[in-house]
Amino acid sequence: MIETDEWAALDAAHDQAVHYLKGLDGRPVDAQVSAADIIDRAPGALPPSGEPADNVVRELAGLFEPGLVASAGGRFYGWVTGGTYPAGIAADWLTSAWDQLSGPGQASPAANAAEVIVGRWLIELLGLPAQSMTGLVTGTQMANFTALAAGRHAQLAKAGWDVERRGLSGAPPVRVITGRERHIRIDTALRYLGLGTDSIVPVDCDAQGRVSPAAFRDALNAAPGAAALACLSAGNVNTGSFDPFAELIPAAREAGAWTHVDGAFGLWAAASPVTRHLTAGAELADSWALDAHKWLNAPYDNAAVIVRDPAALLAAMSANADYLTPDQTAIDPLSKVPEMSRRARGFAFYAVLRHLGRSGVAELVDRTCAMASLFAHRLAGLPGVRIVNDVVINQVLAEFAGADPGALAAAVRSTGEAFVR
Repeated sequence: MIETDEWAALDAAHDQAVHYLKGLDGRPVDAQVSAADIIDRAPGALPPSGEPADNVVRELAGLFEPGLVASAGGRFYGWVTGGTYPAGIAADWLTSAWDQLSGPGQASPAANAAEVIVGRWLIELLGLPAQSMTGLVTGTQMANFTALAAGRHAQLAKAGWDVERRGLSGAPPVRVITGRERHIRIDTALRYLGLGTDSIVPVDCDAQGRVSPAAFRDALNAAPGAAALACLSAGNVNTGSFDPFAELIPAAREAGAWTHVDGAFGLWAAASPVTRHLTAGAELADSWALDAHKWLNAPYDNAAVIVRDPAALLAAMSANADYLTPDQTAIDPLSKVPEMSRRARGFAFYAVLRHLGRSGVAELVDRTCAMASLFAHRLAGLPGVRIVNDVVINQVLAEFAGADPGALAAAVRSTGEAFVR
């Protein structure tokens, strides 16, 4: 039974959240205290007795809020992260209150249904193959891991090797062909998968980080017939550039490679008629990774892995046990992603997509791209400033003559007016 102070804790959390969000425009963007400062102010050891729940919530806000970075506000220009739409926040609160287990389908038909609906909407919105299967994961790191696990299964199965049963000891080698400017999460995924970073065949890129088609073909042809995963990028993490998918993916397919697109934020460009040309050919790939807590502005712990061949995904991820009774109406979420006990992340993902609709997602993409172009234009008009990248979506790289980049960024952050890197 919920006690009176526990009900009051929910009211206190709501009040604190609203107060914080309403104050985003006026508060300093960077944190005002360090982690060490907070640790010093906290109890040194767990107190012997507890506190009423509403007091704990107020203490939590008072202790930790000075260390918050206002990354949800409009003056944060740090990493490629977004804020959160109120619809997503509200759905995230409901997710916590509903407290659904979203691994076994029978544990929550509602959570299972939300993931299926979100997957269907994403595939349609991004123009991906209709037969593809979607799983919801924490972020692009796990999306890349899951997609490449499916690719590892498919490539080794073609070589007659059951990696799920036999492991990698004695397995045929798997080559990973990817650009030198890939995101580090590809390397991490390969370590998790047991393929290791020595499996990488690095391919030269142009000045904007786009994979060179000639170098890519050379890498594919260097070991004809060998098991291979080709990893491409929709939205280079430094410049925002897109690999030339329409040229690269057919070459990979002809060579028998599995092609994966790391589309953490850039794949959302496919949702807008204005920027869709940047992703042309990406729909030809075998798998895709996509973040919702970046450009879509959903709460954290929301991302998707999409795989063209459901059988490959299920072979790599499925888990079965006597105590798990499969959902007879939809494939269990635990069969599509690594985690079993996990947050029912489909509700918040659903809420943000439903709130925006197709036109709203397109408008979000178009507006932020237009603002980035304006940002670059105005910066370029300042003395000693040079825009380093081709501003194709929402990223701007600026060089300030005679200035140390780290010191300059720190100076801007110290004013509290903006957060830059």
